[in-house]
Amino acid sequence: MATATVGNLAYKQNFSAQSYKRELICAGVTAAVAILFVSPLAGFLFAVEVISRKVRKSLITSCTTAALVAWAFIFIFESTPLLPFPVQQWHWYALPLFIILSMMGGALSVYFTLLVTRMKKLFENINNNFLRVNLGAISVGLLIFLLPALYGDSYHGLKETISSPTIPLFILAFLLFLKPVAASLTLGAGGDGGVFAPSIVAGAILGLFFARFCNAQFNMELIPLNFALVGAAATLSASIYAPFTALILACNLVPNGYQLFLPLLIGCLSAKYFSKIMLPYNVYTYDFYLINRPSK
Repeated sequence: MATATVGNLAYKQNFSAQSYKRELICAGVTAAVAILFVSPLAGFLFAVEVISRKVRKSLITSCTTAALVAWAFIFIFESTPLLPFPVQQWHWYALPLFIILSMMGGALSVYFTLLVTRMKKLFENINNNFLRVNLGAISVGLLIFLLPALYGDSYHGLKETISSPTIPLFILAFLLFLKPVAASLTLGAGGDGGVFAPSIVAGAILGLFFARFCNAQFNMELIPLNFALVGAAATLSASIYAPFTALILACNLVPNGYQLFLPLLIGCLSAKYFSKIMLPYNVYTYDFYLINRPSK
C-alpha cells in the first residue's frame, strides 16, 4: 500500500507521467511485493493479476522495470525468504490430501471474505468515529492479549508456530478462525490492510492443523511444513482470485519451495475454483470492493 501510494503521488504531479496512473501504482506494488517475498516474478504477477487486471504494453513495461530494480536490491542486499524452513521432500500419496486441504483453504477464504465485508458494514452503522475506532481497537487488543501470534501481519507468529510442533491443536484452531476476525475488526474500525497477509497466515495455520490432526488421529506421517505452504497458497489464491501469484509467492516463502511446485499448483487452482463455486464471482467482486475501498 505504501509503495502504491508513492506511484499515485508521482501521477498527481503535473508532468507527462500523469497519463500513467495505473502503471505507476502497479510499478510500486510490484517492487514492494518483490522485496517482501524475495520474488520479482511474484511482484509482477500480483500487479498484473490483482491490481491492474489488464495486460497492455505500458503495464508490462512498468512492472518489468520495477521487478528488475527490485531484483537488483534483492541481489545487492542478500535478502532471505520470509520463512527459514527448507522443504525436505513430498510424496505422491499425499496429493489427495493436498486437494482436500485446498478445498478447505477455499472455504476459509470465503469465510474470510464474508466476515470482512459484514464487519465493515456493521462498523459503518456506528456514526461516532471515536466509538468506532476504539471499539475496534479494544476488540483487537483483547484478541492479541489472548493470542499474541495475532499481532500485526502475524508472520512472526507463523514462524514460531511452524517451529513449535508441541502447540496444541485447539490453539491452532483458535488461531485459524481468529486471525480473520482480527483482520476484519481492524478493517471495519477504519484501519489499513487487506486480505493478503491474513490469508497467507490463516492458510498456513490451516495446513499445519490439518497435517498434525491427521498425524495424531490417523497415524499418518505427513510433513506439516508442506501442508502449511499448500494451505497458504490455496487460501491466498482463493482470496484474491490470482492462482499464479499465489503459486510463485508460496514457492518463495521458503528457501527451496519450488520442490513443491506441483502440489502448490494443484492447490492454487483447486482452491480458486472451489471458492468460486461457493461464492459467485459477482458477489466476490462486490465483497472485494468493500474490503479495499477507503473507510469513512
